[in-house]
Amino acid sequence: MSLPDQLEVGSPYPLGATFDGMGVNFSVYSANAERIELCLYDARGRKEIGRFDLPERTDEVWHGYLPDALPGVVYGYRAHGPYEPNEGHRFNPNKLLIDPYAKRLVGDLRWTDGLFGYRVRSPKADLSFDRRDSAAAMPKGVVVHDRFDWSNDHRPNTPWSDTIIYEAHVRGLSKLFEEVAPQERGTFAALASGPVIDHLKRLGVTAIELLPIHAYVQDRFLLEKGLTNYWGYNTLSFFAPERSYFAGETLDELRVAVRRLHAAGIEVILDVVYNHTAEGSERGPTLSWRGLDNANYYRLSQEDRRYCENFTGTGNTLNLSKARVIQMVADSLRYWVTSFGIDGFRFDLGTVLGRTHPDFNPGAAFFDVLRQDPVLQQVKLISEPWDVGPDGYQLGHHPPGFAEWNDRYRDAARRYWRGDENMRGELAARLAGSGDIFDRRARRPWASVNFVTSHDGFTLADLTRFEHRHNEANCENNQDGHAENLSRNWGVEGETDDPAIEEMRARIQRSLLVTLLAAHGTPMLLGGDEFGRSQQGNNNAYCQDNEISWFDWSQARSPAGTRQIEFIRRLIALRKRYALLRSTRYLYGEEVSNGVPDIDWWDERGMPLEHHDWDNRHGRALVMRLARKLDNGRLRIIALLMNSSEEALIFNLPPPSARRRLLIDSAHPELEEHEIGDSYYLFSHAAALIRWEVPSP
Repeated sequence: MSLPDQLEVGSPYPLGATFDGMGVNFSVYSANAERIELCLYDARGRKEIGRFDLPERTDEVWHGYLPDALPGVVYGYRAHGPYEPNEGHRFNPNKLLIDPYAKRLVGDLRWTDGLFGYRVRSPKADLSFDRRDSAAAMPKGVVVHDRFDWSNDHRPNTPWSDTIIYEAHVRGLSKLFEEVAPQERGTFAALASGPVIDHLKRLGVTAIELLPIHAYVQDRFLLEKGLTNYWGYNTLSFFAPERSYFAGETLDELRVAVRRLHAAGIEVILDVVYNHTAEGSERGPTLSWRGLDNANYYRLSQEDRRYCENFTGTGNTLNLSKARVIQMVADSLRYWVTSFGIDGFRFDLGTVLGRTHPDFNPGAAFFDVLRQDPVLQQVKLISEPWDVGPDGYQLGHHPPGFAEWNDRYRDAARRYWRGDENMRGELAARLAGSGDIFDRRARRPWASVNFVTSHDGFTLADLTRFEHRHNEANCENNQDGHAENLSRNWGVEGETDDPAIEEMRARIQRSLLVTLLAAHGTPMLLGGDEFGRSQQGNNNAYCQDNEISWFDWSQARSPAGTRQIEFIRRLIALRKRYALLRSTRYLYGEEVSNGVPDIDWWDERGMPLEHHDWDNRHGRALVMRLARKLDNGRLRIIALLMNSSEEALIFNLPPPSARRRLLIDSAHPELEEHEIGDSYYLFSHAAALIRWEVPSP
């Protein structure tokens, strides 16, 4: 390609670098820049081969057109403008900038003080100005052409009420999976492999939720400790997939994985980070948004615009009150849906996205944009409903259309099964779908994403193995991560050869799983919990790209692992078989037939709980009775029996009397379904599901 003397005017839309068959249009937003240069590089991004001013500016969007250019062009930007940190402006044309809309990156970020817009060691700190060129240490954007045949792809479109989520990390899921080809382990190609998909299908999950796959930065402070950013919550590009997750050189590797998962009936949900970027605080590097228009892309202190507002704990906060920033996020989400077939998103620190000067607002523009967008309103939207800002805990306050991670379910289940007092009422509310939190504005039980464990915290095995965090490998003096995990080690901290302790731990894990899969709402499983994955007591493994975090698939083949997998498979099958376990509406004890309500609560004596029973601090036995009238006129009842006491109990089952059938028992995972009488002997720390039917007058 021969380069012209200057760019043609081009178009302000679409933003980014777009190939139209005859050339490439470049378009980038900056309200405060005075001049923007497009820099072109060789294929490896090492040598600059051309530099052009973007010749036109329309509605604060700079743009230009490079005729005869093809996909594969490597590029970056330099932005000229005022360097006035006290006014929020940090333009420095010596710093090469990544296009916020770049869909592929080439080259790695190489940490050097030259990446910073100021002289790092200057007494003036970030008020100083650094004139070193950063290009050699910077990744560059690559022009792509997103053509892929989706014509025979059939999205599962699983109803929310039928959804069962499996949370996993692309790399950790398959890095040690011997059945996957060695060159594909830890990559998107492994997601498309038969062994991984067969495992997910065997479990019966309907969606896989992937930790961040947007291109991200390896934090300097971690590299200096010999650690890495494993989780990926430090975004460098909202459009480009992380390069290290590819086995090959084509973006289609991810598309193939999504398409094959769809063919298996499995949706793909992405954990996305739009609350902050990898540029950190005002003392952070200048990599993209900061150099293009710091005053608009980031929320700055109202008292002193030199400083970033930090509602995320990472140094900066994206300014979702600005129309162009909202557009960037919406365009990114839409791109992942249309170009990669993604079925939904989980928003990290989602409360940030709804903050408006500075309080949380469920009517914030960002939420409105997503709810009315013809593409995005059709995908699954999940929020992590908290951040570190003022009034940052907003569980239940997101608008209709969103589901939310329900940490109150997590804490109630953990407290109840470790034996805490006075947990009946709280657990009952969570099992019933948390209507006290979510039943407003026509929201449904699925809005509560119920989970016992997630990537952040102990695994299920460690929840029953450790009472204290063991994060020494993180090199932070074991001060990072949650100090209180609502866990119990059942006699020994860590591993043990005591069979009684091991049996108790396994039973507690199964009991937690029973209550998770029997609760109304959307259940989420942490990947690896199905066969006892441990992180050796590390409850904050964000920087452990090693055996601490990777799935040890040999455990899945062990007797204990295979037993756990089979137990979860049966639980999920029961949830799918019986609609009573996944109600599409909130139940409040309304009569179904002949005095039997849709939901009510009993104790082990077969007595309905009265007001004073809920106040009994020592009551640890609880029965949830669910009832539904079938199309054939019969009344179907399912009872969830729970015993978190230290002794086995005989449960007198609630009426009406009939031939009853045990579905599953966490104390006896090997038991098949069979008929039982009007009472049931339930071990301590165990849960069971029982079904029966009666004629309905």
